[in-house]
Amino acid sequence: MPLEKFADIYQRAAERKGGEAQLEALLATPLNTEAIAAISDDRWLSAFSMKVFQSGISWQVVRNKWPNFEEVFFGFRIEPLLMLSDEQWDEKASDTRIIRHHAKVMSIRENAQMIHSVSTQHGSFGQMVANWPKDDITGLWSFLKKHGSRLGGNTGPYSLRQLGVDTFILSGDVEAYLRNCKVIEGGKETKKSQQAVNLAFAKWQQESGRSLTAISQTIAFSTGDNRV
Repeated sequence: MPLEKFADIYQRAAERKGGEAQLEALLATPLNTEAIAAISDDRWLSAFSMKVFQSGISWQVVRNKWPNFEEVFFGFRIEPLLMLSDEQWDEKASDTRIIRHHAKVMSIRENAQMIHSVSTQHGSFGQMVANWPKDDITGLWSFLKKHGSRLGGNTGPYSLRQLGVDTFILSGDVEAYLRNCKVIEGGKETKKSQQAVNLAFAKWQQESGRSLTAISQTIAFSTGDNRV
């Protein structure tokens, strides 16, 4: 079936949300390339770690605990974390101030190592993300999944979105819409599906001049059970 025009998706979302002004107020604005490049490595690690812990747990519970995580993990500064011994990591995983989940705590170490490696090569992790090809955002997702720890599925994309990177997200509503349009057929993380999704979003971006973030959110607001 032909791909729906973005203008029609937008109109449906506006009707469901009470008008264009109300819809526009809900749409996030991603950061520009310079701002992304300026994000420090510790903030990337903090965002990745928060989303890893939020997987399968109430997001608000994790947010409430996050100041404790920042304290326990040295503000997520890479160098001090990479100096910790295995025994010290085990101690941190059992610290009562945080959510005690050993495998997720150890992902902090692995993602610190990934960020350190990227920074060594690119100057900073933010520089790499800022310079990533804009028409291959799913390639960045794949990089995080391959080189990071527990950053597959929507965890990596949500982490990027949290820090202002322009990305669509295959949330339940967005995925269901794309499947209904036959853009996604089979697994959503297959190369074929991700290429098809990239092409669809590129077309909508060309039509609308809007960010991937805004397009993705508009699709989500245009479908599912999230009416006003």
